[in-house]
Amino acid sequence: MSRATVHVMRHGQVFNPDGLLYGRLPGFGLSPLGHEMAQRMADHFDGYALTHLRSSPLLRARETIAPTAARHSHLDLVIDDRLLEAENIFEGRVFGPGNKALRDPRMFWHMRNPLLPSWGEPYKQIAARMLAALGDAAEAAGEGGQALVVSHQLPIFIARRAVEGKPFVHDPRKRQTTLASLTTFEFEDGRPVGVSYREVVRDLLPKGSGRRFRVGT
Repeated sequence: MSRATVHVMRHGQVFNPDGLLYGRLPGFGLSPLGHEMAQRMADHFDGYALTHLRSSPLLRARETIAPTAARHSHLDLVIDDRLLEAENIFEGRVFGPGNKALRDPRMFWHMRNPLLPSWGEPYKQIAARMLAALGDAAEAAGEGGQALVVSHQLPIFIARRAVEGKPFVHDPRKRQTTLASLTTFEFEDGRPVGVSYREVVRDLLPKGSGRRFRVGT
């Protein structure tokens, strides 16, 4: 039986003073705190025999994995579009206090069906591309290997729900995907068979970030 472990890290805090839903927009690198998170995670992975590195192409993801990649310079970093943030009709909008963009009457049509969801990329599509990317990472890691992958909040959480056999529809305030958190997938014979979750840099999380859904972090 072939086994591999894929650690999926969410990117660190982003510099986004305007509270924009940046989605897949270019730019939007890490804040100073985000860089500190990335460095702390690199320290954490010093104790791991990583065999594969993979990242979303977005700047915040690449900046998050960079310190770890520098310490594992014998490994090539694979950039994988399947790890991108989910598409979202609200991309580029400022939500403001109370997420007021959701109360704009012009946006009501896009919120008509939370089961898909109608405002963005279908959950099933997110799950399919993420699990394909993670499966390739597990294969590249090799027998008994460990891969580190950096992606984004919703794609990571949807991949986890898929493996756990839970419905994709959920309350975003209850996602377990804090900044720089790790969602670890265990693979056997190319199939995900288990998942676990850790917050290694919990002490660096902004106050209240684990209890409330916030746009633009």
